[in-house]
Amino acid sequence: MAAAAAAAAPGALGALQAGRARLVAACCARLGPGWRLPGSLTGPRVGPAMWARGWAPVAGGSAPRRGYSSEVKTEDELRVRYLEEENRGIVVLGINRAYAKNSFSKNLVKMLSKAVDALKSDKKVRTIIVRSEVPGIFCAGADLKERVKMNPSEVGPFVSKIRAVINEIANLPVPTIAAIDGLALGGGLELALACDIRVAASSAKMGLVETKLAIIPGGGGTQRLPRAIGISLAKELIFSARVLDGQEAKAVGLISHVLEQNQEGDAAYRKALDLAREFLPQGPVAMRVAKLAINQGMEVDLVTGLAIEEACYAQVHSPGSERAGCTAGGIEVAKDSPRRGARAVGARPHRPVPAARGQEDKV
Repeated sequence: MAAAAAAAAPGALGALQAGRARLVAACCARLGPGWRLPGSLTGPRVGPAMWARGWAPVAGGSAPRRGYSSEVKTEDELRVRYLEEENRGIVVLGINRAYAKNSFSKNLVKMLSKAVDALKSDKKVRTIIVRSEVPGIFCAGADLKERVKMNPSEVGPFVSKIRAVINEIANLPVPTIAAIDGLALGGGLELALACDIRVAASSAKMGLVETKLAIIPGGGGTQRLPRAIGISLAKELIFSARVLDGQEAKAVGLISHVLEQNQEGDAAYRKALDLAREFLPQGPVAMRVAKLAINQGMEVDLVTGLAIEEACYAQVHSPGSERAGCTAGGIEVAKDSPRRGARAVGARPHRPVPAARGQEDKV
């Protein structure tokens, strides 16, 4: 094993190499059973058959397969919609607690966790949008009225459950987009920070305001905000409990796009939908592996990050992986065609360009 060999090397270099090998091995472990490190790190690259099993759910752990209906409701507080036709593969999680400003209740947290658990093992899901079904509100954080009724011993576990479901959203294997069309405070902004991409209306308001209540962000805000906008500015915003509008949030890099709000009050959602459509034609396995490589690489030094990238790249560049990836994610063989050519499902036909002699292993 690479980690054992590196550990046997003398001095600090051996320890560093061992640590990097463990990090890369942990990264590959998150890809699922059957994934392996590339040859330069541990040995022979994974074969096509093993690669094809890499994204299969563990036996007994897969969620029941859902039909792609126009709308699937769990409870009124959370609406889960599987979009159809040209948007097939996009799933929208809509929070719907108008009477409580979409704040996190015990029930909403439970519903979010249940929905995320089903989505993470559904290979038909390509992109997830988190939005509000309530005009003018994204999420106002924890439900303080519900919290007041809790025993002191219940508060800690409740906050832990909020943190856990936000982490589950951050760890979803497919791209996630937060559409902020209204107020996003405290846990609401922490929910948005857990998404890969954030878009907001210019009229939206967002901030981590917990210090006003003599507490601190407890849903990942102290960690994800500095990673999004930098340590110094994140400290400033948390210390001051400052609330930003959409333009200010765009200026500091908290969101990627800012839109003027429309009459329907869903400008951010429409932009999120446009972005999600851009993602649909891309290789599904490549999207998942790219997200994993970026997320894991940002937590380590550059050398280790490059090793993680190599490990992930090997999974989409192994012999037969291109064909397997296309089959798994949206390009199927047209059985009714005499030529049996490639037919894209929601994507352009795939036409591989032959590599020049001696260039097969180069990008």
